[in-house]
This record gives sequence, C-alpha cells and structure tokens, in this order.
Amino acid sequence: MNPGSPIVLLGPRMTEDSVAVWRTCLDLGWLPERIQGWRVPQHLAVAGRPVMIYGEPLFAEAVADQTGLVLLEPSVEWLTVVPREYLQRDIELMSLGSARDRTSAAFVKPADGKIFEPKVYATGADLPTDEHVDMDIPVLRSGIVDFRLEVRCFVRGRQIVTLSPYWRDDELARGEDGMWGFLPDEEEGARKFAEAVLADDRVLLPPACTLDVGRLPDGSWAVIEANPCWGAGLYGCDPKEVLLSIQDAIIPRDSLTEESRRWVSKRRTSVLQ
Repeated sequence: MNPGSPIVLLGPRMTEDSVAVWRTCLDLGWLPERIQGWRVPQHLAVAGRPVMIYGEPLFAEAVADQTGLVLLEPSVEWLTVVPREYLQRDIELMSLGSARDRTSAAFVKPADGKIFEPKVYATGADLPTDEHVDMDIPVLRSGIVDFRLEVRCFVRGRQIVTLSPYWRDDELARGEDGMWGFLPDEEEGARKFAEAVLADDRVLLPPACTLDVGRLPDGSWAVIEANPCWGAGLYGCDPKEVLLSIQDAIIPRDSLTEESRRWVSKRRTSVLQ
C-alpha cells in the first residue's frame, strides 16, 4: 500500500455498491475504511493522506466537515437553467407550499434529498402537508414525460468516463444474470446525446458528477438530472472510473477557487431563503 494513496471513507451501511468500491480500492492500492457511525476516528482524520468519501449525502457532509473537505455537486436549481432543448419539458424551482397551490398535474420531487416520494401528482393538493414536511423546502416541479430508458453517466472534466442503463420500461434494467447491459443501439444513443449536452458551454457542471439521460417513446432523448458522484449508485458503471471521478469532486476546503465555490454543497441551507 502506497503511503500517499487515498483513504476512502465508506458509510456504516454495507451495500452492493459500497462493497464494489471497497474491492476496487484494494485493486488500486487505496485504503478503504468503513466507519461505524459518522464520527471519523482520530487516526484517520490526521493520517496525512488524501481523503475521499463514498456514501449517502448526509453521511458525506458529516465526514467532510470533520476532515476539512468540501463536496462539489450540481446546484439544486441546475435543471432549471439547462437549455430547454435538452429537457423537453418545463421545470421550475419553488417551495413545497407554492407547489401545493398549483392545480394541474406535474412531476414533483424534492430539490435535495429524499424527503418525500418523487412522482407525478395529479394536483398540488396531493403533495405532503405541513403536518409532515416543512412547506419552505425547495422542490422541482416539471412537466410530465415518459422515460422508457434511463442511463447513468459518470462525468469527469465534461467527458463520459463510464455509463450504464438503470431503468427500462418501468423496471430496473438488470438482467437475470445480474448484469446491467445495454440493448442494441441504446448505448450509442445515450452517449451521443449526453456528449452533445456536455459539449454545450451553456450547460455548466462541476468538475465531476453524474448526468442521467433518458429516452422518450418517440426515440428522442432528454436530460433527467445531474447528481453528486460521491453518493451515486453505480449500477453497471466501472467502479474505478467512479473513484477517479470522486477524487475531482471532493477537495480540501483551503483549495477552493472562485470557479469551484459555486459547486460547494449547500445541503444545510435553502436556496429560497
């Protein structure tokens, strides 16, 4: 093990993805450490090695705070500023309370986290009430589209480094053999569309993230969303490329630049305040 190789901190919950990351760390000569709880052991916090994190967002935030790191990710309003030609639907950022006032059907999801179920709501009145959820939380309200195929791309330096289907025809795109394989023409179509999005300077992105794209019933493609790579599901993506992407999305707090500052996770604050 190279003394200068990264320490990769994993959350306490053992998942298929975290096991894949663990094994890949060993292949790379990196040091994976699964933390039991969210407190970073002192010997790891002062180990003098680069530190990386893979886990759910709240775990990653807690660990980053203790290790002097910042997490980079697409902003909660990112979808609302993507050119509409790549979305094929209108998307608005608003408070949950404002979304509850709308009377038409729409797909609504929390702008950050999994506070309530993202799905199509027939009317705003069907959204959670203030008895269960703070009405000030930001949500994304979008037109309804029917994605028949959904593909995850891990992006580093605006280049696709690994990609995999994860949802096809209303179910997980995992075969009976456990593999996340593309069907004929799927990978080419997803890659071509995603590369067009990444080549457009109007689409701003952090140094590394995930970009999910989907195919509609007419065969056209649209952007689904972008998310932090340090907490994203792998599906059939190459864990090595995922780890290399995470390296670019977690940086020391004292290394922040004006460019990277815009992508710092703001999970504790509301963009609507």
